[in-house]
Amino acid sequence: MPQTDWGWQITPAEFESWIFFLSPELLAVNKPGSVVCHPSKHGPWSSLVGAAREYLREDVLHMPSRLDRETSGVVVFARNRIRGSELQRAIQHGRVRKTYTAILDGLLLDPVTVDRPIARALHAHVFLKQAVRDDGQPAQTEFVPLAHAGGRTLARIHPRTGRLHQIRVHAASLGHPVTADKLYGPDETYFLHFIRHGFDEKLQLALPLPRQALHASSLQFDLPSGALSFEAPLAPDLAAFWRALETS
Repeated sequence: MPQTDWGWQITPAEFESWIFFLSPELLAVNKPGSVVCHPSKHGPWSSLVGAAREYLREDVLHMPSRLDRETSGVVVFARNRIRGSELQRAIQHGRVRKTYTAILDGLLLDPVTVDRPIARALHAHVFLKQAVRDDGQPAQTEFVPLAHAGGRTLARIHPRTGRLHQIRVHAASLGHPVTADKLYGPDETYFLHFIRHGFDEKLQLALPLPRQALHASSLQFDLPSGALSFEAPLAPDLAAFWRALETS
């Protein structure tokens, strides 16, 4: 799988294999980890939105929500302005429901809802890093353990608000960070090292996966015309990692 931030390119065949819904108005893909959503300096085939435009031969696509580069899962594009505005309004008015699947470090034994505000982390090495802070914005995340293997937890996650890095911050606050999270895991300098050197030998020895084990499983828009739902199976790399934990 190409790490597109380093100038490698998505192929048309790869992009086509990610599509699980296509209509005259909408496109939904199961984005792999390590693919950026937003345009990249390396050309149209180096980002998800650029590849989508090239594949569909359309100059403009509307992406009402996006995922971090290392998060896999559902990304939806609207192919016209009216549909794009409708989806954007649903997000702005809280009429969207998201479900994630994650592999967490340690054994989370019972369901828990984290209700703790989030703001920018003070004195962090990375400017965008967030943290639980009493003076932050309200944030709620529900974690439901599904299975345990190899000292880790497979969990279903429902974010009830949409703060930056919310799931990862709240998971870390529980003492169960998302597995292989370079920013909210055991050492935030792993993130800086990755930016400078990629997933080199140092990180291969320190982390069990090249990217964080977080997947956007479903996305539902509650529209005046009815619910519009999309679901994507767990990304192959995370599914293989979990199977290996179960059999080890």
